[in-house]
Amino acid sequence: QVQLVESGGGLVQAGGSLRLSCAASGRSFSAYHMGWFRQAPGKEREFVAGINWSGGIPYYADFVQGRFTISRDNPKRTMDLEMNSLKPEDTAVYYCAADKNFPLSSRNLFTVSDYDVWGQGTQVTVSS
Repeated sequence: QVQLVESGGGLVQAGGSLRLSCAASGRSFSAYHMGWFRQAPGKEREFVAGINWSGGIPYYADFVQGRFTISRDNPKRTMDLEMNSLKPEDTAVYYCAADKNFPLSSRNLFTVSDYDVWGQGTQVTVSS
């Protein structure tokens, strides 16, 4: 059974950077489509970025606007989200997620229901 643990959140000033990491247990990580989501207080969880099992062409929510980069290291069973030019509206709990039901799939996955394994989340706070 795969488990996900996020790290790297914190408090940063607007314009700053953070790097989030997601560490996965389980030997099948390299077959899973992975994604990052976020949830701000009082709002629904929303898609941030996704990457397929091979690390091929990643994809992002429109609000990212070139500021974030998702990557994965299958031998290390990790996935990262490099976030630059952070804005106060980026403040949220960030979650990593995995889709283990369709291994080796290259479909882009944008919704919460597309993923079935979630980490506990890491808080990102951007001050103005």
